[in-house]
Amino acid sequence: MPADAPQPRRTWRDYLLLLALAGCWSSTYPLTKIGLSSIPPITFISARSLLAAAFLFVILRARGLRIPTDGKAWKLFAQQQTINSTIPFLLITWAQQYVPASNTVVLASTTPIFAFLITWGITRHEPATLLKLVGAILGLAGTAAIIGLDALATLDANILAEIVILLATISFAFATIYGLRLTEYDPMVVAAGSLLFGGLILLPLALIVDHPWTLRPTAEALAATVAMGIFSSAFGLMLFYMCLTRLGTLTTNAQGYLRIPIGVGLSVLLLGESVPANLALGLVLVMAGVAAMTIPATSYRKWINRLLSR
Repeated sequence: MPADAPQPRRTWRDYLLLLALAGCWSSTYPLTKIGLSSIPPITFISARSLLAAAFLFVILRARGLRIPTDGKAWKLFAQQQTINSTIPFLLITWAQQYVPASNTVVLASTTPIFAFLITWGITRHEPATLLKLVGAILGLAGTAAIIGLDALATLDANILAEIVILLATISFAFATIYGLRLTEYDPMVVAAGSLLFGGLILLPLALIVDHPWTLRPTAEALAATVAMGIFSSAFGLMLFYMCLTRLGTLTTNAQGYLRIPIGVGLSVLLLGESVPANLALGLVLVMAGVAAMTIPATSYRKWINRLLSR
């Protein structure tokens, strides 16, 4: 929408959707780490995409909704899935063979920064305000605090894998912006169509490269694949397109900061990874960044006026 277009009124339910999206997507990285223990990256991504698509098709049938069959819709589904899932998750899944899940969570949370820069410098489809810039800076500061200086000093060990993760976050940022083209479709329809395309496009490659019939995946890896398919992919993508419609690009990307404490917590719980000692400071900065990027400026002005009137 134009920079000067009126912003739709947002309610607490919209922000609950944002929190739910952060919860779904923050589980991605620890679950991927578990899945990769006995399932190769291409097979893992294809399997979780097809599982998610099948799950959503069952729900769509129960709701009486159908996937569009016109070429325009499937072209949009294919383009969006390519930059929002297929390419970035291939990159991240490969990189997670070398990078801890907690570090991946933090590196992937830089998506809002790239979305802000793309919006401000290229698309200008919604206001890139000073307040949102402050939020982006606070979020980065919180990211650095959560990782800790000692962890930052060790990034050189797997620098290629970490650069690959950052490249994937740039793809996520573009997907969030261009996903606005799909707002005319039901979010569940978009998610189902996109996931089906992504799973089918990778299936031949998985058969050729990984020979999945020869694999012996563990029960934990299979459970992680199913959980990824249903929660991270199916519900996650559905919530993603709902948030895009209701909250816009920059605010939807702010869930990347919310994923940090949730994702790091899951990495500790599921994988036993360590937490930086200065986590508390990082969380404060992250929450401040989220507030700056998500709470409308009018609300801040009202609070300031109330404080000054006392």
